[in-house]
Amino acid sequence: MRKQIVVALGKVDPSLVVETLGPDIEFVSNPTKADLSAAVGAIARATLDVDASLIDSMPNLKVIARTGVGTDRVDLLAASAKSIQVVITPGANSTAVAEGVIAMMLHLVKRLGPLTQLVQAGEWEKRDTIAVGDLNDQTIGIIGMGSIGQRVAKFSKALGMHVIGFDTKPPKVEFELVSNIEEIYQRSDIITLHVPLLVETQGLISNDSLTKMKQGVIIINCGRGALIELNDVLPALNSGKVAGLGLDVFDPEPPQPHPIFQHPNVVLTPHVMGLSKQATLASFTAAAQGVRDVLEGRKPAAIANAHLL
Repeated sequence: MRKQIVVALGKVDPSLVVETLGPDIEFVSNPTKADLSAAVGAIARATLDVDASLIDSMPNLKVIARTGVGTDRVDLLAASAKSIQVVITPGANSTAVAEGVIAMMLHLVKRLGPLTQLVQAGEWEKRDTIAVGDLNDQTIGIIGMGSIGQRVAKFSKALGMHVIGFDTKPPKVEFELVSNIEEIYQRSDIITLHVPLLVETQGLISNDSLTKMKQGVIIINCGRGALIELNDVLPALNSGKVAGLGLDVFDPEPPQPHPIFQHPNVVLTPHVMGLSKQATLASFTAAAQGVRDVLEGRKPAAIANAHLL
C-alpha cells in the first residue's frame, strides 16, 4: 500500500522537507496528474498560483503549506470550500528579510551604487559630488508591524535611528506606533513596507502618498510588488523627491522591464531577501511540520484561512 502523498507545488528541495515529514509520508517533488490526484498534502512555493483549478485537481487534499506569510497567490476561498487548511510560516524568514531591508537602506543612504561607478570610471576627483548620508538620528517609518516589521525596528534602533510604526492591528511593542499612516509619510526619512497585498493596500505608494512625504525620502519594498505604483515613483526619483528606491518584490514576477530599473538611485533584487540559507531551511521545515500536523490531527502553528473553515 502506498504511503500518504505530499506533493511540491513549485520547486521544493526534498532534502529540506523529507526528514520533517517523516517516514510515513512520500514526498513527490515533480508530481504527475496521478500524484496530484492522490495527494493529501502540498507544499507550495510563492512563485506558483494555487488557484481553484489546481485545487480541483487534488480531490484528496487536506492541507496546503505556503512558505512565508503571503497568500495572495493561493485561492483561500476555494481551499476553504473544500475544508483544506492553508498553513503559513510566519517568522521563519523574518530576520533574513529584515537584514535585506537594512542592506538596501545602507546601499542607498551611503550611495554605494554611484560611488562604485565613480571608482570604476577612474573619477576619484568627483567623489565630493556624491553626498553620502547617515542612518543615525534619521527616522524610519515602518508600515506593517508584524514579525518582519518588528525585526526591522530592532535593527534600526541599534543603528541609532528613530523608529515609528503603523499597523491597522497595532501589536504591543517597545517602539512608537502612530494611529494615522499620514504621520508615517510626513515624518519619515526612510519608509519600508511590510503589509500584505489587499484591496486597501494596493498602490499604497502612489502620487497621493508621495506628495505627503519629505523631500529626499527613501522607500524600500520587501513586501509585495503591487504596493507601489512604479509609474508614480519614477518622476519622483527624477525630481529628487524620492532619493532612493529599494525593491525586492515586483508585480508581476518576474517583472516586465521598466524605466525605473535603470535609475542610478534604485537597488533591485529578485525576491530573494527571505531566501537566505538559514531562512530557507527554517521556512520549509515549518511548512513540512504544518503539513504533518494536519495529517496527524494536530493544529498547525499558523493557518491563513482559519477564519473561513
